[in-house]
Amino acid sequence: MNYKINDDVFNFFPALETERLFLMEFKKSDAVELFKMRSDHSILKYLDRDPHKSVEESEIMIDKMIQSFKNKEGINWIIRKKDTKDVIGYIGYWRMIKENVRAEIGYAMKPEYWGNGYMNEALSKVIDFGFNKLCLHSIEGNVNPGNEKSIKLLEKSGFRKEAYFREDYFYNGKFIDTAIYSLLETDI
Repeated sequence: MNYKINDDVFNFFPALETERLFLMEFKKSDAVELFKMRSDHSILKYLDRDPHKSVEESEIMIDKMIQSFKNKEGINWIIRKKDTKDVIGYIGYWRMIKENVRAEIGYAMKPEYWGNGYMNEALSKVIDFGFNKLCLHSIEGNVNPGNEKSIKLLEKSGFRKEAYFREDYFYNGKFIDTAIYSLLETDI
C-alpha cells in the first residue's frame, strides 16, 4: 500500500469528464459564476460562510484555489454541463492532510440543478480520482448536520459518519455543530 499523496498530479491541472459533466480548472473568467453561487443564500444556508459581496471577492477565492493547486495543497474543479457548457457548481479537495494521506472534500451546486444526480456524478469521479490518482487513504466530508441532502449524498457514495462535534465553531453569532463523514480506500 502507498502511504503518500501522489504529488505528480500537481504537475498540470487534471481536467475530468463524466457522462454529462466537465470538471475543469477555475479561471478568473469564472468569477461571475462563482459569485452567483457564493452569494446565493439557498447554497450558503449550510456552508456557514458569509456571502460574497462582490465579483472581486470571488476572484480572490479563485486566486486562492489556483495558488492552493500550485502549492500542492488542494484541487478544485468548476462543474460544467457538457451539453450547454453552463456552470452548475464546483467540487474539490479543499484541504489535504498529507501526513495522514487524507483530503477534505467540499462541493456546492446551483439550486436549479439540484435533484438531477449531477453532484453524485461529479462526486463519484472526484472520489475515483482521489483514490486512484492522488493515492489518498481517506476522504473526509465536514457537514453541517442540518444539511440532510449533503449527508444523503455522502452516505450514498459510501461515506460513514465518523464523528459529531457539538458547538464545534462559532459563526454568525452562534455555535454550530459539525458532523464528519469519511470514506476509506478500503471501503470501495
